[in-house]
Amino acid sequence: MTLRKAAAIAVTAGTVLLATPVASPAQAANAPTVSAKGAYLLDNATGTKLFSKYADTKRPMASTTKIMTARVVLSQTGLDLDRKVTIRQAYRDYVTAEGASTADLRTGDRVTVRQLLYALMLPSGCDAAYALADTFGTGDTRSARVKSFIGKMNKKAADLGLTNTHFDSFDGISTAGANHTTPRDLAKLARSAMKYSTFRTVVKTAKTVRYATTSTGGTRTYTWYNTNQLLGSYSGANGIKTGTGTSAGPCLVFSATRGDKTLIGVVLNDGYRYTDAAKMLDYGFGTSTASTMRLRPLPTGAQRD
Repeated sequence: MTLRKAAAIAVTAGTVLLATPVASPAQAANAPTVSAKGAYLLDNATGTKLFSKYADTKRPMASTTKIMTARVVLSQTGLDLDRKVTIRQAYRDYVTAEGASTADLRTGDRVTVRQLLYALMLPSGCDAAYALADTFGTGDTRSARVKSFIGKMNKKAADLGLTNTHFDSFDGISTAGANHTTPRDLAKLARSAMKYSTFRTVVKTAKTVRYATTSTGGTRTYTWYNTNQLLGSYSGANGIKTGTGTSAGPCLVFSATRGDKTLIGVVLNDGYRYTDAAKMLDYGFGTSTASTMRLRPLPTGAQRD
C-alpha cells in the first residue's frame, strides 16, 4: 500500500466511523450487519465460528500478510529474539520505491529480531519485513533468501491447513496479484500466531520506544505507534494487524479478551473496519459497547495502514 493512499483511507474511514450506527442493546443478540466484503469471527479457545460473511472467498490481504511473516519467524528452531540484524540500504530503497509503510529503519543500525517484530507489526514496517525475510530465508543472494522465506510462508500455510491462502510477498505488496487469503483462513492464521507469547505481547502494544546501536557505535531511539486504532478504543482489544491496499481496501485482523473469553476476527475490504470489528466483537461477547467507542487517534507523523 502507498502511504498517501493508506493515510487517505484511514482519515476518511476515521471520520465516518464514529457516526456509523451500531447495534443497540435490544439488537445485541442479532448477528451484525457489516460493510466488509468478507468477515469472520471465532472463539479463540475452541476455534468455533461465531460469525461469517463470504468466509471462503479469496481476497487480497495487504499488510495483514505480516502476521504470517511474524509467524514464520517465531516458529524458527532455536530462535534468538536478541540476535542482532544489520539494516541494509536495500530495505530503505525498497520502501522508497514502493511508497510503502515504514519503521524508518536506518542503514547500518543493528537491531534485534524482537525489535524487528515490533517494527513489523506496529508501524507496519515493510523495511522490517524485508529485513526478516532476508535474515530468515536461505540462499547466497538477497533475492534467493527472500524467495526462500516466502516459500516458508506458503509451507506454513499448508501446514496450518490454510487451503485458500497463497503468498507471493513478505509484506503484502504483491506485483503478481497472487497474494490472497480468505476471512476464515486469516482468522485461523491469527489464532495460530496468538499462541506465541511474544506475538501477543507485540500486537497488543499501542506504542513502544526502542534503542538500537548505530553503525558508528552510537545509540538511536525508535518510537513506533500501532496502526491498529482498535487498541485503546474497544475495551479488551489486544491485537492484531491492519492492512490497506488499492485492491485489498482497508483490512483488519482483530482480537479482544473480556473475562476468560478471547475472540479473533477478520474484516477484508471494509471502509468501516473499526466499527464493524467492534460490532462483531459485541455480538460474540453479547454486549453493546460499540456505540460508545471513540477511536484512539494516531499522532501526527505516525504511519497509517
